[in-house]
Amino acid sequence: MTTSESSASPSSQSSAPVPPAARVSRRFAGIAESATLAVDAKAKALKAAGRPVIGFGAGEPDFPTPPAIVAAAAAAAQDPANHRYTPAGGLPVLREAIASATLRDSGYEISPASVLVTNGGKQAVFQAFGAVVDPGDEVLLPAPYWTTYPEAIRLAGGVPVEVFAGADAGYLVTVEQLEAARTSATKALLLCSPSNPTGAVYPPEQIEAIGRWALEHGIWVITDEIYQHLVYDDAVFTPVLKVVPELADTTIVVNGVAKTYAMTGWRVGWMQGPADVIKAATNFQSHLTSNVSNVSQRAAVAALTGDLSAVAEMRSAFDRRRRAMVAALSAIDGVDCPTPTGAFYAYPSVEGLLGREIRGVVPTTSAELASLILTEAEVAVVPGEAFGPSGYLRLSYALGDADLAEGVARLASLLGEAR
Repeated sequence: MTTSESSASPSSQSSAPVPPAARVSRRFAGIAESATLAVDAKAKALKAAGRPVIGFGAGEPDFPTPPAIVAAAAAAAQDPANHRYTPAGGLPVLREAIASATLRDSGYEISPASVLVTNGGKQAVFQAFGAVVDPGDEVLLPAPYWTTYPEAIRLAGGVPVEVFAGADAGYLVTVEQLEAARTSATKALLLCSPSNPTGAVYPPEQIEAIGRWALEHGIWVITDEIYQHLVYDDAVFTPVLKVVPELADTTIVVNGVAKTYAMTGWRVGWMQGPADVIKAATNFQSHLTSNVSNVSQRAAVAALTGDLSAVAEMRSAFDRRRRAMVAALSAIDGVDCPTPTGAFYAYPSVEGLLGREIRGVVPTTSAELASLILTEAEVAVVPGEAFGPSGYLRLSYALGDADLAEGVARLASLLGEAR
């Protein structure tokens, strides 16, 4: 080494430029926006601007929360006891109400201590995955799936593994498909019946077969039962723990009051499961959010302990709208719409429309078709890409009868021009 080399200062030596630190963490930067909320927000913005947009995007009942529930909340707001912190796991009276409702609606007993009350069903979903999934663990995700599931799995460090069943299969995956997707890294299975986005309901024998398969292979089941009260025709809601009670030590149930009681804005959900999982998730929630709003929790108590007459009325209206929507969509050339038997969504295949010209545009994906529908018909729908493969649209029929009729008529008029 020469004298000049040894005496050179670090600043005089050439080096590659150091890239600037990322401003947003990889964990957050990788999260996709909720497609359903994005479509709903765009529809509402256009309506606010004076456009006559009809939105089929949001999974939100158009009914007001039943009066008795609102009255309970109003009374709770006047009680100073509800102006203070309460246990992170939820008000004891609400956890007891959830346990009682589980016995009434699902047919099996749980302990109130096995329940964690969360800020809506979404928090329950994330915490369920976060409690049992480690980095690299695979989670079997039947597709089409709700747009939040894969994001929650990835946030927990897991790897979503899609298992697809199309319209020809009624959107119901089989044990054989799940077994084909299983690997040594498989940790959990997401089960959602009635389904968002398809409205499909697994028959009891298929729920039992899937549950026993999961039990045999030591796979956790995370079952989303938030649409349990919304079934039609001969469909039956079947809780996996009712038909395979041996799964209780490796199953987490997520649920909430949002869909059944028209309480989407109240933000009350829950997760129920084994003691160690609920304890871990409660510890996490104690740092993340503390308790759910006490007024909302009191409203949820009123919902769960009251009669189900208002629920029956809403379900009857959804059923009427369901039949009207399916009939209208099925009459459109190029649209294949299986009849949903649960929730409040239709999920037609529009593969027969892709590649055909509509008003000078040739959409090749359901995302492009949804954009065309919004532009030309002023109707907001969610494309299949939000829930899995392209080629489908999700339409919620949880909106007024007049808007539903007008929106579907616009769709029929536009899509009928496909050449």
